[in-house]
Amino acid sequence: MRSVVPAAVTEYTVLNINMDYIKIIGLAAAVCTTVAFLPQVLKTWKSKSAKDLSLGMFSLFFSGVALWLVYGILQADLPIILANGVTLLLAGSLLFFKLTYKN
Repeated sequence: MRSVVPAAVTEYTVLNINMDYIKIIGLAAAVCTTVAFLPQVLKTWKSKSAKDLSLGMFSLFFSGVALWLVYGILQADLPIILANGVTLLLAGSLLFFKLTYKN
């Protein structure tokens, strides 16, 4: 059977980009999108107020991130596992604050 993968795309390269660079790009994106939650978590923790956070939005977001984490584990994709594992902790912290801080 003839391969449907073009000769230019091998196991180690995609569009002539080394897979290590692709993983680095994925890890950099994971760091940026995950660290973006840290200021909100710190602000909510310090102020002890989560009144401006949407419980519905963060509940749905938390569920989506949990599913992304499961997907990453099943695919053995390190950037997805790391990003969503840490994001799940941060989003979980915000949900905890929302349910704990009454003002």
